[in-house]
Amino acid sequence: MVKFDPQLRLPTSDELPESDGLPVDNELHNLVPNLLKSILGFIWANRYDWFFGVNMGIYHTTGLNPRVPIVPDAFLSLGVERVKGNQLRKSYVVWEENQIVPIFVLEIVSQTPGEEYDDKMAIYAGLGVLYYVIYNPNHWRRDQQEPFEVYRLIDGTYQQQIGEPFWMPEIGLGIGRSMGNHQGVQREWLYWYDERRNRFLTPEEQLARYQERFGELPE
Repeated sequence: MVKFDPQLRLPTSDELPESDGLPVDNELHNLVPNLLKSILGFIWANRYDWFFGVNMGIYHTTGLNPRVPIVPDAFLSLGVERVKGNQLRKSYVVWEENQIVPIFVLEIVSQTPGEEYDDKMAIYAGLGVLYYVIYNPNHWRRDQQEPFEVYRLIDGTYQQQIGEPFWMPEIGLGIGRSMGNHQGVQREWLYWYDERRNRFLTPEEQLARYQERFGELPE
């Protein structure tokens, strides 16, 4: 872990870019994380101690320069304000979040190799992210990996876990793959699961179930 000089003034979130400015590789990098976010917003609707970021920069002091963010496809932090001062976050600045780092990070492997298995893994380990998930539905053979991998930080090193859906007790959620339909697209998606391995329904599925039971929603 690189030690940062505490005497140096750290920039505020208003002084920092929202991300690294790089475009996502394809639509999947937006759809998968935002589906997870929408489900979480439904099942944790009455909780205000969490934040789920999508393609948002994480600024931290464990690297060479606190002005250079790491930008995962998605991340989850617990024990932070859902909304800070009635304002939405531009980025996630660890030193403005009581030094609370994300507990969960998701990376979706790109068509162009994006260092998910080496450099990014090392950065997240140094940052102290407990769970690191790599989703590689299209290029896992190229990378000689598995399509879905969960890593847990143990003694400063990521160790691959087994089981799917994989239960994360510190978060109170499991994560895994299943076929489904989202925004008219039928394919494999990532979903949250409960401790009994039951998949949480998406808001779309909840609406369809309501309409099936009660008919059309009132205007």
